[in-house]
Amino acid sequence: MDLPAHALAAPAETAPFVISRPARQTMPVVFASPHSGQAYPAQLVAEARLAPLALRRSEDSFVDELFAAAPAHGAPLLAATFPRVWCDVNREPWELDPGMFDGPLPPWVNTSSPRVGAGLGTIARIVATGEAVYRRRLSFAEAEARIRSCWEPYHAALAQLIAETRARFGYCLLIDCHSMPAHPAQTANPPDVVLGDAHGTACAPRATRLVEEVLLGLGYRVRRNDPYAGGFVTRHYGRPREATHALQIELARSLYMDEARIERGAGLTALQRDLNTLMRHLAETEWTFLRA
Repeated sequence: MDLPAHALAAPAETAPFVISRPARQTMPVVFASPHSGQAYPAQLVAEARLAPLALRRSEDSFVDELFAAAPAHGAPLLAATFPRVWCDVNREPWELDPGMFDGPLPPWVNTSSPRVGAGLGTIARIVATGEAVYRRRLSFAEAEARIRSCWEPYHAALAQLIAETRARFGYCLLIDCHSMPAHPAQTANPPDVVLGDAHGTACAPRATRLVEEVLLGLGYRVRRNDPYAGGFVTRHYGRPREATHALQIELARSLYMDEARIERGAGLTALQRDLNTLMRHLAETEWTFLRA
């Protein structure tokens, strides 16, 4: 089922993020959902070469809903409202593909990262299924406007939440929440969850192990760092020597949604329940081992 273009177009005044806060933060954990935004700018919907449903292929659809109970467990939840295909905050701010633009880019722009090469820089050239997004080349001014209005406010909010948490508790664990598509090559026992801690460099091993053990106990197949070890957010904010830890969690979309139609599935309620169990365990954990 496809959607009419007007079903995606967002009002111009949509704020770039939403922060859901607990009445009082009682655990040193911050949850973030950078890729669940569904407020598609009218300009993007009108100018994209893709139909609205195809344009959504890069979304981590409904992930903000899956973790919506975080404030009830004493932790804030930050969620982007803009879509990943418009601006990807899990990239450096200036990872741009020169082939997408109608003129030369400033020399300080990162034009050669592996993400840029794959078409998935800060401004994506393609959606997750490999289809090109745009019918025309963009101007650098357009990219800069998105980075200034989306990337920078989101990261300012995230950095502020982390700073507030460290000021209150002396340490912080950031859980960066994502979903992962089905991979045709993974036919035998694909993981339900992948935990990424940049191969042990972004998060205390004990914290990663705690999350892993809870999920294993709930019956999920859990893998570490394969194929997702963590993106920019995990690697940038995960600084255990400074008492700031970051753990990326990738949830298989097959658990909770119809990936082809991008609709909530029958399993969403059960996964929400299990994630609530995980958050309750986190709320009951003594986190002093996160100290630098």
